[in-house]
Formats: sequence, structure tokens, C-alpha cells
Amino acid sequence: MKFMLLGLSLGLISSLLASCAPSEPNVLDELGTVDITIKGQLFRLWIADDSNEQQRGLMFITAEQMVPYNDGAERGMLFKFDREREMSFWMKNTIIPLDIVYLDANGVALSLYTMAPLDTSANRYPSLGPAQFAIEVNADVFSDLGLQPGDLIEIP
Repeated sequence: MKFMLLGLSLGLISSLLASCAPSEPNVLDELGTVDITIKGQLFRLWIADDSNEQQRGLMFITAEQMVPYNDGAERGMLFKFDREREMSFWMKNTIIPLDIVYLDANGVALSLYTMAPLDTSANRYPSLGPAQFAIEVNADVFSDLGLQPGDLIEIP
């Protein structure tokens, strides 16, 4: 009887531990990354530099997949475009709130927004000038850092 209870207990513990593990690997880990420091905070950003990656962006990514790294680096995505242009993002199929900052070719912040999940309003979050880069991170991170239009972010 003791062994039966022990076996049941071990089986229950194994089931509980398995349910705490992520259900699947983070698909974004297939992308390259770059480390960028903004206002003293380290960010490790996935790089979206082709049209498929840019269109997918952070769609369907969960809050669990966006937790900071063990070294304190915040997660996010760097969108790199081939030239400066007016642009606008929306949040189709994006299930968590995000901050976005648009940057010109020199890394100067043009505009910043906190974007609502699943917001598909066209032109809701415009660059307010020709941008070559956009960075998306967890909501409120940029405001907590005091990031503002005109600030310089060094893009490697």
C-alpha cells in the first residue's frame, strides 16, 4: 500500500511539474538577436528584417514568452527596414499590450505609443515622420524609463 501511494504521489508530482513547463519553444528564438541599451536598461531584441518576420512581429506571443531574461535584459523586437518611410503599426493577433518607438535612420525617437492588444484600427500608431526602425517591448517599459521623442537610441 505504501508503494502504491508513493507511486501515485510521484505520478502526481511529475504531472504537475510537466504542466509548469512551457508548452512549446519560443518560435522567436529562431530569429537573430541584438543587445541594445536604452536609458541604462539592457534589451535583447529579436530582429525582424524581412517582410515575413515584420508582418508576423509579436503576433500570438504570450506574456510568458516576453518575461525578461535571467540577466535582467528585457525582451522585444527590432524591426529594421531597408529605408526610411512613414509607417504605422497595428495589433492584429497580438494578445499582449506593447510599447513601440519609431526611430529614424540615425536612431532618433520619433514617436512612442503603448498599444492595446488586438487593436486593428488602421493608422492608429503612426511614426509621425520617416522611420527606418521600430522597437516593440512590453507595455509601460518605455514610459518607466522616461523615453521621449528626440532621445537617441544607438542601433548597432
